[in-house]
Amino acid sequence: MTVTLITGANKGIGFETARQLLELGHVVYVGARDTERGEKAAAELGARFVQLDVTDDASVAAALATIDAEEGRLDVLVNNAGILATEALDGPMALRAFDTNAVGIVRVTEAALPLLRKSENPNVVNISSSLGSFWAVTNPERPEFGLPLALYAASKSAATMLTVQYAKAHPGIKFNALEPGATATDMTAAFGIGRPAEESARVVVRFATFGPDGPTGTLQDESGELPW
Repeated sequence: MTVTLITGANKGIGFETARQLLELGHVVYVGARDTERGEKAAAELGARFVQLDVTDDASVAAALATIDAEEGRLDVLVNNAGILATEALDGPMALRAFDTNAVGIVRVTEAALPLLRKSENPNVVNISSSLGSFWAVTNPERPEFGLPLALYAASKSAATMLTVQYAKAHPGIKFNALEPGATATDMTAAFGIGRPAEESARVVVRFATFGPDGPTGTLQDESGELPW
């Protein structure tokens, strides 16, 4: 069985990714900050739950310790938790955006590395965004050009760079950053855009199930590599 941890999996793309990976036979751990919501989501899916707040070192350590005790390894990590950070453009909101969208990847990945090294096919998928691509946000023909999401875009650019650096540092583990596609979730409700979460989750699942010869150190969407 493939053991998978998905952060921020109690709703949206993370929830649908969990559902689809469970259908493929994965043992899926739903990571969620809120225990009540996380347990409810895991029960609905038939998954396992770990309380996991990506902004809290102790929470992250405890979640990975649980998986270690129960499984002894981790095969797939999907760093999905993220925030849009549109409430303000100021220092506190910038710290919150980067803490969740970028530093959270570091916290969870560092805690997961010992378990990933025990896998025969370790695979990390970081949910990034084409809004973190300099190429996309400076191209008037791209939808990203007109989206004023400075903190989200900057933190996702950091997430992509972290992905590349982790891939270089750990050649035995696949690390890829993924633009899953514009998706109708709580985060995008104010913009009224996006396709159903299950469609974007299919893209995540494809990356989460790469074989040993799969790519690493890339930023991609469903059509292939993205300039950034």
